[in-house]
Amino acid sequence: MIERYTLPEMGQLWTDEFKLQTWLQVEIAVCEAQAELGYIPKEAVEEIKAKANFDVARVLEIEAEVRHDVIAFLTNVNEYVGDAGRYIHLGLTSSDVLDTGLALQMLASLNLILEKVEELTQAIRYQAQQHRYTVMVGRSHGIHAEPITFGFKLAGWLAEVCRNRDRLVNLRSEIAVGKISGAVGTYANVDPRIEAIACQKLGLEPDTASTQVISRDRHAQFIQQLALLAASIERFAVEIRNLQRTDVLEVEEFFAKGQKGSSAMPHKRNPIRSERLTGMARIVRGNAVAALENVALWHERDISHSSVERVIMPDSCIITHFMLRDITGLVKNLLVYPENMKRNMNVYGGVIFSQRVLLTLVEKGMSREDAYTTVQKCAHTAWNTPDGDFHKYIQEDATVNKYLSSEEIADCFNPENHLKNLDEVYQRLGI
Repeated sequence: MIERYTLPEMGQLWTDEFKLQTWLQVEIAVCEAQAELGYIPKEAVEEIKAKANFDVARVLEIEAEVRHDVIAFLTNVNEYVGDAGRYIHLGLTSSDVLDTGLALQMLASLNLILEKVEELTQAIRYQAQQHRYTVMVGRSHGIHAEPITFGFKLAGWLAEVCRNRDRLVNLRSEIAVGKISGAVGTYANVDPRIEAIACQKLGLEPDTASTQVISRDRHAQFIQQLALLAASIERFAVEIRNLQRTDVLEVEEFFAKGQKGSSAMPHKRNPIRSERLTGMARIVRGNAVAALENVALWHERDISHSSVERVIMPDSCIITHFMLRDITGLVKNLLVYPENMKRNMNVYGGVIFSQRVLLTLVEKGMSREDAYTTVQKCAHTAWNTPDGDFHKYIQEDATVNKYLSSEEIADCFNPENHLKNLDEVYQRLGI
């Protein structure tokens, strides 16, 4: 039974052993439901529960001959159970077992993923608190914009992870669905009450209106939510990669003692974890496309989805779980360089304070058009001059001096002006 696994790692949930265990759990739940309704003897169910077992190698051996995975499984189970095995799978079709068992695998996987999401949430929350007032330059289009704090950047990550968590929690109701409705889903050979009882025992809800399979929009949604989570992780990883560039170096992945960055260049400290996360996100996104392709099956069922799911389900779950573990470790051990942030913020004499100068000039009575032209001229001179100094050019500009005192100019270059409302975001996040 599934209970034999205690907090399994993700890979175990997608082994043949675990898959067949979910099948056996489904078959036993159905037998128990049938006995409760008087369709089969209760004594037979007790015998089935006591004897039912399987051997993966034997199932695969039988499957090699019969070319049918569920028949191979049932044949092997009956080798353990004996005569009482004739009550197993009564009125069922293979997809009853396959799809309901898959729902159990998906749920178990989702639970592990949510555990890792919570760990990531706590890691980002901690760093956001630590760097709440660590001032750095904000960037748009890759170009210096205005001051922010590193904690503020992390607060955005935290909000995004929380949204992913909420989506995954809501996903439970979409995937915690079983079907015990027989061929083409009409309940012709199985009482709908059996489905209700069996699903309750398994912690599932009966599918509202299945065909011979559970419709694959549910499975597509599952993979899409994993892809969205992977995309968020990629966003964080790409940001770390950009901030680790040699000419930026505001944060850096932890570099372990003895670690090597390049076979040729001893100085290299490469953001390999972030790059790995970026690559893996592409795989999960690609799997989301394959999951969408699975939605359109012929009539009441075909098995074109089956071969796809044998790849994308374990791969997406295992990769996403690994990505969460990797990004959490990366965030926890991230090296942050406030001095480099300060250096970069003041490059070209603090051109990032241009809007503050502009607005102050307007407040003092200068037209916006004239103020913009004056400030832009000083900023571009600083930008295009070796060792250019925007602050100096503003201080020396005759037009500016008609409107602003030296104290007022100095205040324009105070980063605290840009941080006065950041606590509002922290309050929304409860940190």
